[in-house]
Amino acid sequence: MKLVQRPSPIAANVSFEVDGVQHGHLRLPYSRDDSAWGSVMVPITVVKRGDGPTALLTGGNHGDEYEGPIALFDLARTLKAEDIQGRVIIVPAMNYPAFRAGTRTSPIDRGNMNRSFPGRPDGTVTEKIADYFQRILLPMADIVLDFHSGGRTLDFLPYAAAHALPDKEQERRCFEAVAAFAAPYSMRMVEIDAVGMYDTAAEEMGKVFVTTELSGGGTASAKTAGIAKRGVMNVLKHAGIVSGAPDRSRTRWLDMPSDDCFVFAQDDGLLEPYVDLGDPIRAGDVIARVHPIGRTGQAPAEYQAKLDGVLAARHFPGLVKMGDCLAVVATMEDAI
Repeated sequence: MKLVQRPSPIAANVSFEVDGVQHGHLRLPYSRDDSAWGSVMVPITVVKRGDGPTALLTGGNHGDEYEGPIALFDLARTLKAEDIQGRVIIVPAMNYPAFRAGTRTSPIDRGNMNRSFPGRPDGTVTEKIADYFQRILLPMADIVLDFHSGGRTLDFLPYAAAHALPDKEQERRCFEAVAAFAAPYSMRMVEIDAVGMYDTAAEEMGKVFVTTELSGGGTASAKTAGIAKRGVMNVLKHAGIVSGAPDRSRTRWLDMPSDDCFVFAQDDGLLEPYVDLGDPIRAGDVIARVHPIGRTGQAPAEYQAKLDGVLAARHFPGLVKMGDCLAVVATMEDAI
């Protein structure tokens, strides 16, 4: 018996085929104690003029990461139809409940949007939103830019990134878009676990996919917001949707060649960093110490780098738990 997939419960009050600028919502019915016939209303903007490529621009995949929403709420307000050729779909806060709560995951179902793909039309709120992107929005797109930063628990060098892919032509196009974004750093990225990621869903459809990690700590700065704003316009120019050449600046290429890049805590305690973001590191160097906090007089545990490179990411809060990612060491490349 052939299984018939249910339609998405999400309804868009914008058209994806009409020229002009439309601001609206993706409305997901959500019955709850304070609103029996309530809805989750995810803001969306569609800007279209004539035929051309489609860019799908997203932020707030994790709700405590702010550079993407800043850049995309601003772009949604300022981008005009006469400025483009093609279509731009802007969703500043994919996991809107998490964004409103300022949390990585949704307060409704604890759903991590970036581990929920391909989603389910009859699943949780987070899975329903993921399903809408999987079956409705991603198939429309030629190029996808999904903004991330470290949220409340990590801090990164500001970089744009793509992944090594089986299809080397697709991989080449992804890294060309990363170069066009022109962040201070550009990364060939390795994921700890790519199952259920938005990245993976887009890449498996053959899309050009670019992501970022723009600092962190659960806030944004003038510098990192500026990187995001300039980068998204660069990507639109690179795609031929906005006229003109990308505003390129020098980017330093980084690579994550293996799992040896990652350093994980084997202890609970107080984090003492030994190196700062961007500092050079040699294999065997101490990256951090974790001090026991249950009693005085105990020696801290030392954590060492497994390869030469630079510190690309670090745990942000001062206290750590066993299993937390303490640091990421990336190697420096001249070019990719």
